Amino acid sequence: MLGNFTYCNPTKIYFGENALEHLNEELANYGKNILLTYGSGSIKKSGLYDEVVKILSDNGKNIVELSSVMPNPTVNKLYEGCKLAKENQIDLILAVGGGSVCDYAKVLSVSAYCEEDPWEKYYLRMEDVDNKIIPVGCILTMVGTGSEMNGGAVITNHESKLKIGHVFGENVFPKFSILNPVYTFTLPKYQMIAGFYDIFNHITEQYFSDFDDCTSDYVMEGLMKSLIYSSRIAVENPENYEARSNIMWVATWALNTMVAKGKTTDWMVHMIGQSIGAYTDATHGMTLSAISMAYYHYVMPYGLEKFKRFAINVWNITPDNKSDEEIANEGLLAMEAWMKEIGLVMHISELGVTEDMLEGIANGSFICEGGYKKLNHDEIIEILKESM
Repeated sequence: MLGNFTYCNPTKIYFGENALEHLNEELANYGKNILLTYGSGSIKKSGLYDEVVKILSDNGKNIVELSSVMPNPTVNKLYEGCKLAKENQIDLILAVGGGSVCDYAKVLSVSAYCEEDPWEKYYLRMEDVDNKIIPVGCILTMVGTGSEMNGGAVITNHESKLKIGHVFGENVFPKFSILNPVYTFTLPKYQMIAGFYDIFNHITEQYFSDFDDCTSDYVMEGLMKSLIYSSRIAVENPENYEARSNIMWVATWALNTMVAKGKTTDWMVHMIGQSIGAYTDATHGMTLSAISMAYYHYVMPYGLEKFKRFAINVWNITPDNKSDEEIANEGLLAMEAWMKEIGLVMHISELGVTEDMLEGIANGSFICEGGYKKLNHDEIIEILKESM
C-alpha cells in the first residue's frame, strides 16, 4: 500500500528543438537584473551563450555574468555568487549548463539573502529557508541529475572534505527549465555516460525500497528499460536525436519527486558516492557506478523479493527452475554487463581512491534508513574495500 503523500511540482518544462524560443515569454515575468551563470565556457564554443545573451539583451535585461561553476560546486564559489547577487540586486538567476550549474543556482537562490553562513544553516543543520529567495530558470546542456525539475542542490566543502546535498522545498524548484536534446550532443563521452548512470541510480535508489506492488515501481521499471535501450544507441551515435531526447526526458522524471511518493527510498549509493567525490573530486555519476555493484550485492539478501522482480521485469531474466537468489543475482550480473558495455567506471580505485582514504570516506557517508539494510560504519568500509 502506498503511504500518504502530497505532490506538487511547480517547474514549467519547455522541451524540444525550439524550446529556447520560450525564454522570451518567461523573461517578461522578472525584473531587469539577470544573473547568467554557467560552467567552463563550453556554451560559448557551441554558440548557445550568444543565443542566450541576445535574447536577454533584446528583452532589455541587465546581464551580470558568473562563470566557471565547477562540476562539483564549492562553498567558496557559493560565497562568490552571494556577494555578486546581492550587490546587483538580481531578479532572476539563469543557469545554463548541466546539473551542477542548476544545483549551484538553486543553493545560490536561497543563500544570497541568508543572514548566516548558508553552509552551516542548510548543509550542516539542514534547516528550512526563511529568507528571500531569488527565482531560478534553467537551460540544460547535460542530462543526469534531474536538477532542472527538483529542489535538490549538492555542495562540496573541500576544507572539511564533505559533499552534501540538501533537498529544498517546492519554493526553490526552478520556475522554468528549457530542455533541448541537441544541446547535449557536444558533451564528451565520459560525461555523457556518467550522466546515464546518474539517471539509472536515481531510479534504483527509489526503486529498491519497500516491497509494495505500487504504481511507482511499474513507472520506474519502464523508465529503466527506456534508458537502457536508448543508452546503447547513444553510445554508438551520440547525435541520435530520438535516443538523446528519450534519455533527457527519463532523467527529468527519474528525479522530479513523482516516483518517490509513497516510498521510503534508499540513497546510500549517493551518500557513499558523494563522500568519494569530496575526497577525489571525481565525476559524480562515476562515483555511483564504482560503488553500486558492491552495495547492491551486499543488500540484495535483505530485499530479495524486489531484486528478483528487478531481474525479471527490467533485465528479462527467465525464472524457470531457479531459486530467488539465482534470479536476483542474474539480474545484477545483467546490470553489471550493461554498465561495462557503455563504459562506466566499475572500481573506486580508478577514481583515485586509496586505502588510506577509506576511513574518511566512510565517516563522511551519511547513513540513510529508507533502504533494505541500514548500514553501519564497518559495513560501509567493507563495501568500499569490495569496490576497490
